[in-house]
Amino acid sequence: MNSTVADHLARMAPGDVGRGLMDAGRLASGNAVGIPYLIARGTGDGPCLWVNAAVHGDESQAPIVATEFFRSVSGRPLSGDVIVTPVANPLAFDHRRKHSPFDGTDLDQSFPGRADFLGTQRLAHRLFAELSPLADTAVNIHTMGPFLDACNYGVYKLHPKAGEERDLLSLLALFELRVACRMDVSGQGELPGRIEGALDYQMMELGKPAFMLEAGAGGRHDRPAVGKAVRGLLRLAAVTGTAVPPEAPVDRPASICRATRRTHVTSAEGGFFSALAKPGDVVPAGRPLGEIRNVYGDVVEAVSLPSPALVIGVRRDPIVHSGDRVGFVATEWDDVDLTAPLREAP
Repeated sequence: MNSTVADHLARMAPGDVGRGLMDAGRLASGNAVGIPYLIARGTGDGPCLWVNAAVHGDESQAPIVATEFFRSVSGRPLSGDVIVTPVANPLAFDHRRKHSPFDGTDLDQSFPGRADFLGTQRLAHRLFAELSPLADTAVNIHTMGPFLDACNYGVYKLHPKAGEERDLLSLLALFELRVACRMDVSGQGELPGRIEGALDYQMMELGKPAFMLEAGAGGRHDRPAVGKAVRGLLRLAAVTGTAVPPEAPVDRPASICRATRRTHVTSAEGGFFSALAKPGDVVPAGRPLGEIRNVYGDVVEAVSLPSPALVIGVRRDPIVHSGDRVGFVATEWDDVDLTAPLREAP
């Protein structure tokens, strides 16, 4: 395997900026499957920050965040290298689909991948084998689906090789998030799949801090959500030592909201959904998240939960069938004081 990015970095002078494509396979038409990358060479021996985006092809705002971050950070003094892969799943991205249209596999459940099996696993292997040895910290940028509205939030997983939970929460707090969600890798996730195959978890398997940043939702350019995510990435680069820290110290939030249980909310009826809450709201038990009217205009369902819920995302596409997702909420959460010993959540 050609070590494209490592060789490219080795040829660059300190302070240089470059771009290229990692060859990740070939289509029947003869066209190459290429993963675009952007790199900025640091002037010192600081740590390398890898920002990855669009492992899911319908999360169109993620590469906007990644490229805007690179445009900003590459013009600043850097001690370490910055690597940005704005479109990690090019085939799914071109089709605006979450998964590859060729094998239907979730790229973010396929790491570290395989060089000798399905196309998505080959893609995961190419990306991970190339960049995981170079990176010291990784951020995997996601968004919620295009049928939802969402606030910016984070997702992190605990790994025995990844240090303390407080360390990840302190990094996530740099992003001004409404909530940081702890995902249980040992149990069942909110949706079916192999959670331990996520890019961030496999980076932590190597002992490197990593987490997911959810920057709003796909199918739009939400400038406030993008701006907040970019500012957080710039703070992260400074705090980790990749970027030369500014003269004024980086603002470190003293607390963060941590969710320890999340769930998707689904509709029982079909019709037209109208949200009655917005992302970031706390909805009391029994109060409707939204209501559904049928094709005759009758209210057929008030969608509510039996316990209080912190709304992370709520459906914006009004057309729903029975079983469609209309919301994504936290059902257990607490405020974590980052200046005090960390209290274990249940």
